[in-house]
Amino acid sequence: MSNTDEKRETVSEELLRRAVADRFSVGDILLVPILSVILALILGAVTMLATGVSVSSIGLSYVALFDGSLGSIASLSETLTAAAPLTLAGLGIALAFRAGLFNIGAEGQLLVGGMAAVGVGFAFTGLPAIIHLPLALLAGVLAGAFWASIAGWLKAATGAHEVITTIMLNLTAFRLVDYLLRNPPFQKAGRADPISESVLSTAELPRLLFAFDPNLRLHAGVLLALAAVFFIYWLLFRTTIGFEFRSAGANPDAARYAGMKSGLIIVLVMAVAGGLAGLAGANQVLGVLGRASPGFGGGIGFDAIAVALLGRSHPIGVLLAGLLFGALEAGGRQMQVDAGVSIDLISIIQALIIVFMAAPMLVRAIVPWVFRSGGADKATGIGG
Repeated sequence: MSNTDEKRETVSEELLRRAVADRFSVGDILLVPILSVILALILGAVTMLATGVSVSSIGLSYVALFDGSLGSIASLSETLTAAAPLTLAGLGIALAFRAGLFNIGAEGQLLVGGMAAVGVGFAFTGLPAIIHLPLALLAGVLAGAFWASIAGWLKAATGAHEVITTIMLNLTAFRLVDYLLRNPPFQKAGRADPISESVLSTAELPRLLFAFDPNLRLHAGVLLALAAVFFIYWLLFRTTIGFEFRSAGANPDAARYAGMKSGLIIVLVMAVAGGLAGLAGANQVLGVLGRASPGFGGGIGFDAIAVALLGRSHPIGVLLAGLLFGALEAGGRQMQVDAGVSIDLISIIQALIIVFMAAPMLVRAIVPWVFRSGGADKATGIGG
């Protein structure tokens, strides 16, 4: 191996180490993210001031941000609806990080999974909901798993780097969705634009608050996201295969020396990660959209990378990060309506959060007194 290759591997290992938290550390998974959010909001206010936004409008925008994300039942419904797919896709990326892999292909896996779920959702008629809905969800999981396992197999068999292959598979998925939506059987009959048939009611994720208010969009996908969090936690920290995943990520050479089949682990990890992203796509088309259109993923797969990083690749951390990004998305829409602030500000705040999360020593340097107490970095015991 050349010096360049060795340096590249060292950099990759260092990036993955920073993206992973082995235990639920108060400092790593709670304090640093919370302080990152606060600092990002402060810099967001500075940005608004620099662009001519008045102090009163800044205050109004942040009040709207809170009100639009947590201020009412409707706001909570929108926050949880936005958080569910982010959490599912983020779990897949976090799982790959745990195993020493960079899965940049969640967006493509989400799109392929969503298309498979839509296909089953409108093509299988006459089935009861108790069969049709699980079948559509399973189709999304399997399609996403297959799409991601292509990159896993290429890495295991040829050494092709998963960053390159997953990015290329993203582009392939975009074009595949465009093609399918312009041709039967996916394209809606009588339409010339790229839009799919609508999924049948028996394949829709049920609304959880329909009896309270039919307009609330919160659906059973949020329960799937919670179940996935507990499943991935159990898989990683309570099973042999999860131990092998973590061992392969922590020290690949030691894992191979211990007799673990590194090639099989790579393919399995990518398949599970892709299955979670595919489930996120199914969540969107079966619970929110009811059909597929170009770009229906909405960048969720890319945002999920930030969610995994913010959650330090720990299932509980990913759940909290997903809720945060869901709140920012829901509150951002309210900011735009109430204060007239551009929705792009939310993207700026999200980017700033990631910058601070990527440089925790910067956060510690800005507010050192928060970390001076002895218990700030103590692990709670949740984790490996």
